[in-house]
Amino acid sequence: MGVLGSTADLLFNTLGGLYLLAILLRFLLQIARADFYNPVSQTVVKITDPLVRIFRNIIPGYRGVDFSCLVLALVIEAIAICTLIYLYGGNIPSVGFIITWSFVGILYFMINIYYYAIIASIIMSFVMLFSGNMNPHPLLRLIWQLTEPVMAPVRKVIPAMGGLDFSPIFIFIAIGLLRNVLIQTFGITEQLAAVVIGI
Repeated sequence: MGVLGSTADLLFNTLGGLYLLAILLRFLLQIARADFYNPVSQTVVKITDPLVRIFRNIIPGYRGVDFSCLVLALVIEAIAICTLIYLYGGNIPSVGFIITWSFVGILYFMINIYYYAIIASIIMSFVMLFSGNMNPHPLLRLIWQLTEPVMAPVRKVIPAMGGLDFSPIFIFIAIGLLRNVLIQTFGITEQLAAVVIGI
């Protein structure tokens, strides 16, 4: 593959990944009942709204959760898989292959979102603590709102000890186990990871 082809792959993968991130964040923030008027939330909505509106006409929401976001993410993932396979010079696979790997890619992507969001919340909490600034940035508030529905149930079982919250450790272990299950169940290889955004 030439330099031009490699650049096209990288560019498409990056842009596709960023757009998928925005769509999945919109979906997960709705589930977490995060602040809709947060500046970061508003940016995510503006980026994703044009296509989400189209899908919302077909896919209804339920109890304040817009499932059109999730369906849109699956469609974008499927298109990305076909495009990347084509860019790598392969043949377009069967519909079953595309659907299966779209689901796997989206699930893996959501797991990664929580993984990095929890890491970011831990780092930014320490930065705030040592800087003496107790007024959290809108991004940090949104990350807390995103991760709290996952952290709170674990925190009830494993309370803080000596002022330290150990719940993230157990969540990281659970995330690691989920990743291993996905890898072993679906036999994720480097070749598959190259064409499935989010893995």
